[in-house]
Amino acid sequence: MSAGRRAVTWEEVEAGAEPAPMVIGPVTRTDFVRYQGASGDMNPVHHDELFARGAGFEAPLGVGMFHAGAMATWATAWLGPERVRRTRIRWKAPVWPGDTLTISGKVIDKVEVDGERRVELELSCVKQSGEIVVQGWMSFSL
Repeated sequence: MSAGRRAVTWEEVEAGAEPAPMVIGPVTRTDFVRYQGASGDMNPVHHDELFARGAGFEAPLGVGMFHAGAMATWATAWLGPERVRRTRIRWKAPVWPGDTLTISGKVIDKVEVDGERRVELELSCVKQSGEIVVQGWMSFSL
């Protein structure tokens, strides 16, 4: 468990629980470029206006793993990165400079798998318009 954070216990987590959402943004091209540098994905569609427009986009679009990673960060800040057992992500819409993202999730199940207590989460990352940009599911061992 990370220093300064108390481990959430199996008994404390209830099906249907929805911790407070996390808001990011408005996101900027600088956010995209910083993520690109860290990830090594320097595709110009994420930072070069002319290239992005030439590829048919209205502007440089966010690196999908930027907002998917933020969504996973929200979940692991609550339940702990060392407890992740499975992650699934579905990208649904692009993110543009100026978008504000709200990341939230809820516990959809508490189950035992091969003697291991697991908490199943359903996650979403939504733009200010209400459009879902990323959907996700994570399983944590408690």
